[in-house]
Amino acid sequence: MQDSNADSLMTPEVASAEDEPPGSSGWQTAPFLTATQVAPPSALPAAARRADWTDWRWQMRNRIRTVGQLVGSFPKLKGLTAIAEAADKFPLAITPYYASLIREASFADPVFKMAVPNVDELWDPSFLKDDPLEEDHDMPVPGLVHRYPDRALVITTTTCAMYCRHCTRKRVAGKRETCITPAQLSRISAYLSAHPEIHDVILSGGDPLTMATPALERIIATVRAVNTVDVIRIGTRTPVTLPMRITPELVEMLRRYHPIWINTHFNHPNEFSPEAREACARLADAGIPLGNQTVLLHGINDDPRLMEELCRGLVRMRVRPYYLFQCDLVRGVEHFRTPISRGIEIMEYLRGRLSGLAIPTYVVDAPGGGGKIPVLPNYVVSSSPTHTVLRNFEGMLISYPEPCTPETDPGRGLTGRGAATVWDLAAGRAPKIQPAKTDRHERRTQHTPATTPIAVFE
Repeated sequence: MQDSNADSLMTPEVASAEDEPPGSSGWQTAPFLTATQVAPPSALPAAARRADWTDWRWQMRNRIRTVGQLVGSFPKLKGLTAIAEAADKFPLAITPYYASLIREASFADPVFKMAVPNVDELWDPSFLKDDPLEEDHDMPVPGLVHRYPDRALVITTTTCAMYCRHCTRKRVAGKRETCITPAQLSRISAYLSAHPEIHDVILSGGDPLTMATPALERIIATVRAVNTVDVIRIGTRTPVTLPMRITPELVEMLRRYHPIWINTHFNHPNEFSPEAREACARLADAGIPLGNQTVLLHGINDDPRLMEELCRGLVRMRVRPYYLFQCDLVRGVEHFRTPISRGIEIMEYLRGRLSGLAIPTYVVDAPGGGGKIPVLPNYVVSSSPTHTVLRNFEGMLISYPEPCTPETDPGRGLTGRGAATVWDLAAGRAPKIQPAKTDRHERRTQHTPATTPIAVFE
């Protein structure tokens, strides 16, 4: 994609120099660390003793930005020209911190696979597009996407701490590391003021939290000043790729603009480091609700048991699994896509094993600007004017009576004789079809049902 396309989101101008936003002269990439300084998890405490390791600005300055730096940190990659070809097409950036989560310099390692360019990114089937969600078509002013009636999304920057290889905005992210300009922000503010139906504004990018705190605050304050905007949401992966960015200063600034919500992006349990947990705790303790938007990725998290582990880990960190996204039809990510049937299989597995609090909504962000479409296993088996037949996670079929009058009471039709069929359930002639053996049935046979009402205690 040409740079001119990126201009629809950002201009090459940046915020004031004293804020050191990405793209300014203060953010030139410094020489990268040696291979011993990009430590594996076992050696991380030694590296963490360096005072600059915990400085998010140092992490940003020392990102891996070139294939040469990548090979310097992972010598096994030397001679893999295909990595260079992919990095030439789609930008490369990995923080030293995120590189330290890599356990093996191989595409079999999930963190490595999400961070390191892969020749498969050059595979370009005809149905893939630079902008499959048609965000540019729903952009009434540069940098603001208005697709849903009550929501708008602001592209605050084209910079990320790490450029995920599965990114839906590969057309712009990292092509030039720029931030929204005051002129663009003014036009966005005017648009929001002229459209009072917009109550929810999402700050996205790039990653808004790669901006310096004063620069980010100017954007948040501008949006908050629009009195019809109720909620500000921030989409960020920094708790995953740059957790040291969640500083007390940043959190204190965010607290001043409540209600603020944050959605982050954990894809694999290997990303649950102590630093990531601390970053999420700091935000949650400040009263900022946290959600997570996982992308279903082939070879990384398309396993039901792993997804269960991921969701459980998120809830332990007070992060609500919000969305499980089907990978978008964007150029460069075909090797990550899974069949939709795999996502449905995973959702079927999670139901009944996790509480509803820990189960994300599986969605397809439809091509052509169709928006998010929830996709679920089919739990409605059949229906009639009087009854709907439902299926639970165990395979039990239940007859659910629809509203009735005294004259049409469906209970009068129950027979209780013979083996029930689905038709019997839909006609109200039987209440359920119970599988012969389930874990719950086994538990019930091991104790005597309580004879005292459950709410009565001695």
